[in-house]
Amino acid sequence: MLEELYREVILDHYKSPRNKGPLAGAHASVHLHNPLCGDEITLALAVEGETIREARFTGQGCSISQASASMLTEAVKGKTLGEAREMLARFARMVRGELTPEAADLGDLEALAGVSRFPVRVKCAMLAWEALDKDLAHLEEGGRPEGPPG
Repeated sequence: MLEELYREVILDHYKSPRNKGPLAGAHASVHLHNPLCGDEITLALAVEGETIREARFTGQGCSISQASASMLTEAVKGKTLGEAREMLARFARMVRGELTPEAADLGDLEALAGVSRFPVRVKCAMLAWEALDKDLAHLEEGGRPEGPPG
């Protein structure tokens, strides 16, 4: 029953992705490509101070990679950079099977916990999150201009 609900959440994000499209004036944008399966994700963030104001993605690939990117953009909006980094750590541990969905406490993102049983799919689920990691590193290194994008 729970697995069916999770499957529906993933398919819903795959068929009707949220926040898909370019982000004009992004403060950080990273493109990643998985050469093993061809999945591609570009994740762009716009921030105000320490808070992620907008997150959008473009890309193509399997249902897991695209749903994960869609869910990520929903989850990080309004979070501080530190909260997003902490969420990234919990998500990575969950999809690798190191943390139960209940312990991860990630809301709809818990629908992706099942990929831990399929090591090949972990890379698909993590692609957008690896882009988030690089975006956050860029922002934490001072890549962020003051105030909103112009």
